[in-house]
Amino acid sequence: MSAIEALYIFDEHNNVILEHVYTARPPLAKVLLPLWLAQPDPRPSVIYVSNTNPPTILHSLIQNRLLFLSPCSEDTEPLLILEFLHRVADALEEFLGSPLLASKIENSYDVVAQLLGEMCDAGTVCNTEPDALRDAVEAPSWMKSLVGGLGLPASSPAFTPSSSSFSLQKPQLRQTLSNTGSTIPWRRANVRHTSNEMYVDMVETLSVVMAPSGRCLSAIANGTIAFTCKVSGVPDLLLTLTSPGGRMGIEKVFELPVFHPCVRLPRWRERPGELSFVPPDGRFVLAGYEVDLLPSPPISSGISNSSNLQLPAAIDVQTSLGPTGSDFEVRLTLSNRFVSGATSGSATSSLSSIQPPRPGSTGGFRTNSANTSANPTVQDLIVRVPLPKTVRNLNDLRPSRGEAHYAPGDGTVEWTLLNKDITSLSTAVLRCTVVGQAGEEENGATNGYEIRTDTYDYDENEDGTGTSSYQSGTSSGSSKRREPSSTNTVEDQDHRDMRKVRQNATLMPSGANVSFKVKGWLASGIKVDSLVINTKASRGLGVGVTPYKGVKYVTASKNGFEVRC
Repeated sequence: MSAIEALYIFDEHNNVILEHVYTARPPLAKVLLPLWLAQPDPRPSVIYVSNTNPPTILHSLIQNRLLFLSPCSEDTEPLLILEFLHRVADALEEFLGSPLLASKIENSYDVVAQLLGEMCDAGTVCNTEPDALRDAVEAPSWMKSLVGGLGLPASSPAFTPSSSSFSLQKPQLRQTLSNTGSTIPWRRANVRHTSNEMYVDMVETLSVVMAPSGRCLSAIANGTIAFTCKVSGVPDLLLTLTSPGGRMGIEKVFELPVFHPCVRLPRWRERPGELSFVPPDGRFVLAGYEVDLLPSPPISSGISNSSNLQLPAAIDVQTSLGPTGSDFEVRLTLSNRFVSGATSGSATSSLSSIQPPRPGSTGGFRTNSANTSANPTVQDLIVRVPLPKTVRNLNDLRPSRGEAHYAPGDGTVEWTLLNKDITSLSTAVLRCTVVGQAGEEENGATNGYEIRTDTYDYDENEDGTGTSSYQSGTSSGSSKRREPSSTNTVEDQDHRDMRKVRQNATLMPSGANVSFKVKGWLASGIKVDSLVINTKASRGLGVGVTPYKGVKYVTASKNGFEVRC
């Protein structure tokens, strides 16, 4: 059976700030840290260490510059331990505040000990849901911190009400979670909100690779459905998704799905596209998925290009331009759909089949017309062009729009287009001139000695010997240089230009990356069809309460759109 033997936390200076042993006798933290540091970068999340007795499998996680290590001496599921480390890091950040710092853990050992005890007992993972942990773990208050600083117990009779100043309070056991807590582990009990509202945020991250010919080699969209629920009581919700192929095609589009534990899986298997769940309180990740944007036979179709993918931007890189081949050009073209959408005055709802909610309705959405699927906007457009290490500098950067700069340390040209320029932009061009290393040939000279191709001739003497006496001192035998012809000069110049073109070809970029963010559009075409509250199954919602509902679509690409040249 899988068991969590211990948990070690180190700060950014590799100092131990927490050691918590659950079961068995695992190696000490000071023994495991050098073995983990001895691994070459990049270090994997699971490492087999044979230098300990018994041999240990070391699981690691780095978050907020803190190192989490968990050893295991038995055969176990590595994903279980890695997920437990992620849950611990998220719970600490939830209770201690973001960002998670070593000083916060050191100053709140009482809260950290309660969390670790609730999340794992004797090596068995128990309660890791944030809402349930809030009911079980008592967070410190300013009064308890003050009393603790004076050396008094936090439950001192002086700070508790009593009928007499000399009477002592009768000790009472704190009620357990099973008595007062919610029966649903991921939702707190007795949730109350003055403003009942629900929001669905669908975010997709693109990863696209284009060949020099324009063929799309790969196109993947990784999606996340984030849900924010601020509704009183225990609501029972039904979220329905749709795709361009209808509800029947959602199963083919929705590849590799992962769900929050609150989702009822039998309902999804019977009716793909329908998510039935009781949500946690607050913001959480409801589901994740992956979509292959290429056609099913991507090679045989022969039409997989950027236009078929309906990407908001297309980029073309031309290298070895100019007389010496030292220039390259990056041409960026935006789709008319995304440019016109930024300035269009009319817009429709992102869910055309859903009207604004009427009094008593529970299925409608309210959306911002400026960020809907009928009116998408492109923002934060950045083009990065990585250059070889042999490039010394750039003589000139000439962007037609936006700002461009070159960072020699990173070896990257970064071209940023402002949002105000994108609204009226259809095509933009960036032209750069590269300079190689100082030791390379420049201007046809090598090591300070000039290489010439013209010849020399000598005058003949009267006897026709063609030589003159060294002692005679006559100038008739002195050498005369033949003036180079115009044909030789042109050929030499062409030869030097060709040599420079070959040298500068090694300084040209091999591709470019594009980063952008589009509001109101998803590359996969998945949309939210409806969000309905099951009033019969819900509890504590209140009579006549109509929650405010909203949906938002965002597609982002963080250097994920790569064009090779």
